[in-house]
Amino acid sequence: MGDFDAFEREAWAGRAEAYARSFGMLCAHAVPKLLDAAGVGAGVRVLDVGTGPGTAAALAVRRGAEVCAVDAEPSMVERATRAVPEADVRHGLLPGLPFAEGEFDAVVANFVLNHVGHPAAALADLRRVAGPGGRVAVTIWAAPPAPGQALLGRALEAAGAARPSSVPALAAEDDFPRTEEGLAGLLTAAGLTGARCTTLRWDHVVDPDVWWSGPAAGIATIGQILHALPPGTVAEVRRHYDELSAQFRTRDGALSLPHAALLAWATTS
Repeated sequence: MGDFDAFEREAWAGRAEAYARSFGMLCAHAVPKLLDAAGVGAGVRVLDVGTGPGTAAALAVRRGAEVCAVDAEPSMVERATRAVPEADVRHGLLPGLPFAEGEFDAVVANFVLNHVGHPAAALADLRRVAGPGGRVAVTIWAAPPAPGQALLGRALEAAGAARPSSVPALAAEDDFPRTEEGLAGLLTAAGLTGARCTTLRWDHVVDPDVWWSGPAAGIATIGQILHALPPGTVAEVRRHYDELSAQFRTRDGALSLPHAALLAWATTS
């Protein structure tokens, strides 16, 4: 396991509930279109990779699919098992999924590729477990980020908070353009056929304190950066966050944060 993957394992350890209460609600927005792209419906054998709190698995069950789900973080496995008892939820890493070749009709991964050190190898493993003519569908965040998505990063920058050396970046040889062309090209390079990609845009409406609670709990890379800072600097980041949030505030005090994500899908043949 490389530094990036080891960091991800440590960063998410025990944080299932905090994620579900904060960033999990944001990521849920893409799930219906992700399942549509993968052709998930009644009788389809689907694998939900990186299930998190089980959002995609739950919707797939409601659609009548036969659902298996995996996550690398034990607290996510526990929460998804409770949330979606109809699904077969297991612990599993990507790459290295604990399934035979061609076991599923559809494989989905919602905002998972941005959390693995070798995205190309991860996609190859998704393709491996999808059967002949099976569909693979994934989402990632677009770059450059949409204004709402950039809010927390802007607050860090305004406070003069540098990225700590303890927070690794993806190796240059493993990175790829976070564009429609870049993600579609990654699927094609993984051996998938007919790759297509589209951009999803939406405004995520959320309470300012709820949005802050994600990084404050150490969720995602931005949260790990925040956790590595001295308390005084964290307070300064929060002050800038409150000031920068003003442009996104609604009349009732919530934030309406524009986000953009990429949804890509392809088949095994």
